Amino acid sequence: MKITKLTNSISLKRPLESGNEEQLKTVRQVLQDVRQYGDLAIKKFSEMWDGFAPQNLRVSQEEIDEAVANFDPQLKQDLQEAADNIRYYHEAQKRQNIKLLLADGSWLGQRIIPLDAVGLYVPGGSAAYPSSVLMNVIPAQVAGVKRIVITSPAGKDGKLPPAVLVSASILGITEIYKVGGAQAIAALAYGTESIAPVDKITGPGNIYVALAKREVFGEVAIDMIAGPSEICVLADDTAYADEVAADLLSQAEHDALACAVLITTSESLAEEVAEEVERQLSTLPREAIARKSIENFGQIYIAESLEQAIEAVNSLAPEHLEVVTAGSEKVSEQIRHAGAIFIGRYSSEPVGDYFAGTNHVLPTNSTARFASGLNVDDFIKKSSVVYYSEKTWKENSPKIARLARMEGLEGHARAVESRGWDKGE
Repeated sequence: MKITKLTNSISLKRPLESGNEEQLKTVRQVLQDVRQYGDLAIKKFSEMWDGFAPQNLRVSQEEIDEAVANFDPQLKQDLQEAADNIRYYHEAQKRQNIKLLLADGSWLGQRIIPLDAVGLYVPGGSAAYPSSVLMNVIPAQVAGVKRIVITSPAGKDGKLPPAVLVSASILGITEIYKVGGAQAIAALAYGTESIAPVDKITGPGNIYVALAKREVFGEVAIDMIAGPSEICVLADDTAYADEVAADLLSQAEHDALACAVLITTSESLAEEVAEEVERQLSTLPREAIARKSIENFGQIYIAESLEQAIEAVNSLAPEHLEVVTAGSEKVSEQIRHAGAIFIGRYSSEPVGDYFAGTNHVLPTNSTARFASGLNVDDFIKKSSVVYYSEKTWKENSPKIARLARMEGLEGHARAVESRGWDKGE
């Protein structure tokens, strides 16, 4: 990894991955075709890109039962415990309705209403991501969403990974479709003969999925446009180089565009981590991917002080941040911008990816400056409620009418003045 002295002028941000014109053209054609031809278009694109032409888009109960019956019992238990942890954490995020009492029985309120239907996209291809099922479904369930749909690309054998089906089964989700790519996003947004539309789409995917989500936003809600994974480790000379290197590589192995950064006050740690990364890369099964990530987006910065290092972290606003310093909890309190913060030596980033209970769907590309990770609030909406008594109306209607006329809206003024005493009440 490259080692650089941290300066005040250095930029740690990467450009947004927004695709190219050809990719966008392809996505728009897919969206148009699915909207017009429904299932027929989905089957065409599935055969074209996934090598599988499904007769039935929906996963059968028999397929789910088979996956559960043949799944490793220990792994199933691990998934169940992870699900329990995630549910426990997200239950604490639930909001309550608000009712503010005014004089004479009048009141103002806010009602928390879950979305009717959400669609979860689970990536497929060369890997299975049951953790994505848990992280997206559980906060929606806690919010009270009644209909939760999963779409995921099938393999050439026409099957979804057993781990994905088992995770769905643990959560009681049975509406699952063998559809991937931009065509899945189109189906969830517009609906087809087999798939009813949803109100919101969540979950990560490749550039075609990301572009499709961006295109359908407005007709449906989306969680975010997430870029490649990022990790930043903030460390001093109390950290162990082999552990820091392992954590950096845990994200570098995701994608050749993933970003792994160490910001440290220790020059010796910087040099040791650079050596450890190279040593560990040589034995990593996904070495080719991780090496490209490290070569293109891996960096070690040496800060003159902890204060300078903290400010650099806040400038980066990373998706994942590990704080491995003396007094790490106190140091973490100075972090303003990070998708998720992992404090201390034993809080390695994968702890949050799989098991602790916090959500791993997080803002990337420095959007943690203004965005949050996926949570229960993403699956609710809020309706304001007003109840005015006659007396409160009488006291305030002249004020409201004056404000309306000030804005030149006579109809508003007349609406508020149209009821009451002039009708003999």
